[in-house]
Amino acid sequence: MQQQQPYFESVKSFADVPIHDDGIDAHAFLEASDGLVGMFDLLGSGVFGFVQSDIRNNIRDVRTHYHALERPKTVEVMLPGWGDPGRGALVRLVRGLAFTCVALQNMQAHPARDLHACFKASYDSVLRHHHSFVIRSVVNVALRAVPHRKDFYSRIAQGAPHDKLDEELRRWLAGLDTIVIRLTVFLKEGGFGVV
Repeated sequence: MQQQQPYFESVKSFADVPIHDDGIDAHAFLEASDGLVGMFDLLGSGVFGFVQSDIRNNIRDVRTHYHALERPKTVEVMLPGWGDPGRGALVRLVRGLAFTCVALQNMQAHPARDLHACFKASYDSVLRHHHSFVIRSVVNVALRAVPHRKDFYSRIAQGAPHDKLDEELRRWLAGLDTIVIRLTVFLKEGGFGVV
C-alpha cells in the first residue's frame, strides 16, 4: 500500500509563491490559498466550517476578478481597478490567511499548549474585533472542537515523521507570514481596507 504524501508536500506552499518587483504572483497566491482551505478539512468534523467557507468564497471572488482582468501578474496590480465588493473579498481573504498563520505559528512556538488555545489566541488577535457578539459566541464553541495537537499533527503529517512536518510547516508559515504582512500593509496604505 502506497503511503499518502504529507499534506504540506501535496499542496502549493506559500514559501514557493513568487514575489515580483510589482507584487505577489496572483496565480501562485490563489493556488496556495486553495491548499490552505484543504487544511481545514484535516481538522475534522466541520470545525471552522464557517471560516473555510468564507475563505473559499473569497478565493473564488478574487479568482473571478483575476480572470476578468486579462490575467494580471500580481495581486497588487489587479487591486486598483477593483470595486469595493471585490476589495472586501481580498481583505477578508487576507484576514483568514492571517488567522490561520498566527494560529499555526502559536502552535509551533508553544509545543505544550493545547491546539484550541493556539487558535483562540489567533482569533482574539486577528478576527475577534471584526465580529459581532453572536459570531464570537459561535467561534468560541467551534474552538472547543479543535482536535488535540497530536491528532492534528497525525492528520497533516499523513505518515511522515513529525520533525519533517515541523520543518515544512515552518517554511510554509514563513512564506505565508511574508505574504500576509505585505498585503496587510499594501491594503492599508492604499486605502483598500484594514486587515
